[in-house]
Amino acid sequence: MVGRNNNNGGSVSNNHDAVGKLHMVHELESNVHDITDSIIERHDGKKSALIQMMFDIQSEFKYLPRDALIYMSTRLDIPLVQVYSIATFYKAFYLVPKGKHSLTVCMGTACHVRGSVSILEQLERVLCIKPGETTPDGEFSLTTVNCLGSCALGPIVVQDETGKYHPRMTATKIKPLIDEIKSVK
Repeated sequence: MVGRNNNNGGSVSNNHDAVGKLHMVHELESNVHDITDSIIERHDGKKSALIQMMFDIQSEFKYLPRDALIYMSTRLDIPLVQVYSIATFYKAFYLVPKGKHSLTVCMGTACHVRGSVSILEQLERVLCIKPGETTPDGEFSLTTVNCLGSCALGPIVVQDETGKYHPRMTATKIKPLIDEIKSVK
């Protein structure tokens, strides 16, 4: 009966899919709560350890899931606005999932005058994302920083958390860099 409309205007198969997705969301939410609980317990539920707990949650999920922040706020009796203000104040925290690989473009003065804007634009074109976003396949995240402190090597793109520097980058080197990163498994 695929495609047959029900009383709600949707198809029977769409309702089945929606129930399946709802079940997956519930399992994910439960998993987030379980992991958040264990992190809170590791820190003895101390409110003073909030930032460290947030780092631990991010380490587990590669970002700070909304459900984890809400749950932590409730469990620790800390206003949600306070939890979110910390999450958004520190650049080290991510509210959206990060990609398997991250690319960070230095936009400092030395890199800027040497072409970092065109490098960033090329990365945006090749990856089809803007800074702060992750590709739909979860492979790449793109970010910018004001200065990496390596002005003599600029413009610079830094790959991943390990900090592999790609100095004297140009827009024409972007596609080969992406292909190289993709080829390493």
